[in-house]
Amino acid sequence: MQWILQQFEDTQKLADALDSLGFRYSWHKVVPFIGELVPEPEVRDPRAVVMFGSYTLWRYAESKGFKPGVFRIPPFVHEEPWQPYMLNGPDAVFLTVSEIHAQLSHEDRAWFIRPVSDSKEQPGAVRSSAEIHETVREIMSLDPNDIPNGSLRPDTRMMLTPPARILREWRIWIVNAEVVTYSLYKDGTRVTYRHEIDPDALEFAQFLARLNDGYSPAYVMDICRTLEGLCLLETNCINAAGFYAADLVKLAAVIDGMPPGLGSNP
Repeated sequence: MQWILQQFEDTQKLADALDSLGFRYSWHKVVPFIGELVPEPEVRDPRAVVMFGSYTLWRYAESKGFKPGVFRIPPFVHEEPWQPYMLNGPDAVFLTVSEIHAQLSHEDRAWFIRPVSDSKEQPGAVRSSAEIHETVREIMSLDPNDIPNGSLRPDTRMMLTPPARILREWRIWIVNAEVVTYSLYKDGTRVTYRHEIDPDALEFAQFLARLNDGYSPAYVMDICRTLEGLCLLETNCINAAGFYAADLVKLAAVIDGMPPGLGSNP
């Protein structure tokens, strides 16, 4: 596998793992708005190229026909096998930004809000109705032609759910429907990165991965423990998700061993 990396703190951690495995890689910068790479990579076999960095790398990978390139994933909220296990899934509200402007109540309350697609326009966060409406007003005041790629737009579909009390949160790296590595990233209200997971949480993550084994060849899943039990929080693109305290040597070895020509989901 040929590894193409964009310079970030997290990709440096990945590079260290690749060094320990003896795998070659190259560093590149992304030209803003254009999306070209500097320097232009010398690709040996486009059927065996993987890219890590910002989510926007998928456009370059797609234009060059790289496989797997970037493992794009469909919106997890539409995956029926997982819906019974999602945090606040039955209570979710789905609105575009423009619909929020017209339909979301101004009642003083909190919402967990995130884009439906894994497009990185905005990270999921708990925000008040007033904060959401202020953001929406700013977006709606802009000419659509002036909104940069990768930013929220009037037609961006959002998911809003009631906030829940979360006790612990883990990130799980899944390849070929198998859990490869994991990291704790939040313990109560405290952000902390440790390479550990409760045994039942690991079992739950593996259950979800096999339950929906056709979702994507590789992706990241976030799960949490609440007062009611374990839940699926969200999924993320494995090529652009934070590594926290994952075992990157193990992850890199598994990805490097994937067969040539393996495609990614649109």
